[in-house]
This record gives sequence, structure tokens and C-alpha cells, in this order.
Amino acid sequence: MSSCRVESIVSVDERGQMVLPKDIRERAKIRPGDKLAVVSMEKDGKICCLSLIRVKELEGMVKSVLGPVIDDIFKK
Repeated sequence: MSSCRVESIVSVDERGQMVLPKDIRERAKIRPGDKLAVVSMEKDGKICCLSLIRVKELEGMVKSVLGPVIDDIFKK
């Protein structure tokens, strides 16, 4: 079962950088050099939510969604 929860509150420094707390990085198995996509959700034209997704997982999601569409286009 999946769930959403507030894991931590972080501050943004003057350069726009944030630090993910160590315990969250460890639980998420985020290592130095990992690539994360920042995904935004909008409501009423304003960003209301930001999520981090591993680029490799995002690539898989995109391929699973777009793959059949692209295959269908080339079949026509």
C-alpha cells in the first residue's frame, strides 16, 4: 500500500539549494551522483507540489506510456 507523508521540512539557501536529510537519502537509497527529475503539479496555474523521481524510473514510466503510442503511429 502506498502513502504520502511529510518526511521533513527543508530550507532553501540563497543559491536556491536544498539539502535532503541523511535519513531520507539513506531510506530512498539516494547516492552522490544520482540523477533525480523534479516533477511539478499545478493547480489553478500555480505549482502546488514538487516530487523527486529517479531518472531511470522516469524513463521506464515514459517508455511504458509512450511506447505503445509510438508503435501505433508507426503501424499506420
